[in-house]
Amino acid sequence: MVENRKYVIIGVFCLVALTYLARLFYLQVLDDTYSLGASKNSIKRIIETPYRGQIYDRNSKLIVYNTPVYDLYVTPKQVQIPDTAAFCRMMDITPSDFDSIMGLAKNYSSVKPSLFLRQLSKEDFARIQDALVDYRGFEPIISSMRTYPAHTMANALGYVSEISKKQLDNQDLPYYRQGDYVGHNGLEEQYEEQLRGKRGVKFMMQNVHGVNKGSWKNGAYDTLAVAGQNLITGIDVEVQQYADSLMQNKIGAVLAIEPSTGEILVSVSAPTYDPNLLSSRFFSKNYRALIKNPYKPLINRPIMASYRPGSTFKLIQALIAQQQGSLLPSTVYGHAGSPMRCHCHGGNDLRGAVQNSCNPYFYYVFRKFLYFNGERNTFKASAIGLRQWHDMAEKFGMGSRLGVDLPSELKGNLPTPEYYDKAYRGALRWKFSNVYSLSIGEGELLISPLKLVNLAATIANRGWYITPHYIKGFGKAGVALPDEYRQRHETGIDYKYYLPVIDGMRGAVAQGTVTPLANIAGIDLCGKTGTSQNAKFGHKFDHSIFVGFAPMNDPKIAVAVFVENAGWGGKAAASVAALVAERYLKRKTEAKKLEAQVLASNYMPSLSQLLIPPKPAPVRKDTTQKVAKPVPVKPLMTSTKPTSITAIGTVGN
Repeated sequence: MVENRKYVIIGVFCLVALTYLARLFYLQVLDDTYSLGASKNSIKRIIETPYRGQIYDRNSKLIVYNTPVYDLYVTPKQVQIPDTAAFCRMMDITPSDFDSIMGLAKNYSSVKPSLFLRQLSKEDFARIQDALVDYRGFEPIISSMRTYPAHTMANALGYVSEISKKQLDNQDLPYYRQGDYVGHNGLEEQYEEQLRGKRGVKFMMQNVHGVNKGSWKNGAYDTLAVAGQNLITGIDVEVQQYADSLMQNKIGAVLAIEPSTGEILVSVSAPTYDPNLLSSRFFSKNYRALIKNPYKPLINRPIMASYRPGSTFKLIQALIAQQQGSLLPSTVYGHAGSPMRCHCHGGNDLRGAVQNSCNPYFYYVFRKFLYFNGERNTFKASAIGLRQWHDMAEKFGMGSRLGVDLPSELKGNLPTPEYYDKAYRGALRWKFSNVYSLSIGEGELLISPLKLVNLAATIANRGWYITPHYIKGFGKAGVALPDEYRQRHETGIDYKYYLPVIDGMRGAVAQGTVTPLANIAGIDLCGKTGTSQNAKFGHKFDHSIFVGFAPMNDPKIAVAVFVENAGWGGKAAASVAALVAERYLKRKTEAKKLEAQVLASNYMPSLSQLLIPPKPAPVRKDTTQKVAKPVPVKPLMTSTKPTSITAIGTVGN
């Protein structure tokens, strides 16, 4: 009996011992939880940032590339600086900057390296490289910086800078970390995912003090960084730089498109800045200076500025009225009875009205369009007609975002009946006499230069357009081009109705409202001038507008130009457009006299003019209705403030 108990006790002890041995075997051999936990304390995971993709023009010329630079890191515990003042002079920083940077580094860790100076150029690093041996604790790490050899297209390209806290917090998927660089504005932001590439990971062993001790497992688990994709644009850099030169001492925009593809050839926002200013360690200083510049060089005017289209909108009026059936090419209107002034003689047909930009003609075209629905009640007729007018004009891309591949595109304003119902505090309280300034592109119409150049491309194509876009492909032209930049958008206007309008546009350049020098031999330019009301200076300096395409029967380029404060559209804007078209088609400039005039012209307002508060828009007394006058429409840009709803449009060409 006793013997049996002894064996039971021995068995229990053996069972407990075996249990402990099994558990110990599991923990030490099978379970890697503690091993991984220990590894986390001794293995450092280092993210390797890839090179961003480069950006090229349509002819494979570099627009943006990466330049090797050096980031200087400091390990506070190792720092030995015999002469702080001399060190600060060498680094081109102030003693207070030095104290601030070192304070942040010590707060982070006294034994781990942290950033001291970012993006030292090769020249700056070469200057300090030999001297760094006298200052222990500083280590250079090679990095890269965006470089812009063409010194152009700053507003369209955007820039690369450190990610903001808001962007970090708003990430859908956690990818970026504090201190990472990311594209802001322009193409750098639009195609960030493709340009940034894929990160690599490197595992390094480190001791208890955080000092690196070599690669972990000889790099078996490391992954290489993959460089971003190269972006091919439709931009023609040679013509782009030429257009930049023509817009010196001017405020405005130049946009050119290849009509058959929708590819943007030229994108000028004036005044602009050298994109290299925002690609250095002096980013903050340079950005603050640009923000404070009263001429607003950071605004990307081709897609963000809003202007009244002026007489250029007569092209749409002529097309949709023909399609409706209320206008024939042979229709003739005089000036009698029109409240609008005009510089030309009356009695034009459609071709002559486009050629001479006749205001009374399009006053009558618009009136007949609105009342063509047969409704006897003038208030109802106006609402029905304006709805049809809006829907037909909208198919040209007006009143909505076109979808260009840049952030921050504005949609402009294409008034609807509901718009005026709200403004006049009720339906059926307005009629044609309240809105006829729309007939010549004034009143509440607002468009961007992008929409106007798209109109030119649409007319050049005789009825369709492809959404304007900067991208031509990734890696090589045509590769991975998004589907939306291949699709044709139809306007619903028959081909035959474009022909008299195009004849009139050719006449405008050859013998109409365009300055004779802009009728350059060999390019067969067709165009329409416009002069957009500028309420800021009381219409003393209206904006000059031109839209057109060339050649007439085989269009290769559509172009739109806005020159603020330059007055007559047939002079400033038309001259720039003609020179840009000539340079693109001929690859040289033969119109030297016109070029000299454009380069010598200066339409920049003085700083004192910029500070003048806008003058109130003129309001016409309306005796037909006793309703409260609407408040002027809120402007999208202070320099292009729209008039009130009852303002009379008087600017024609």
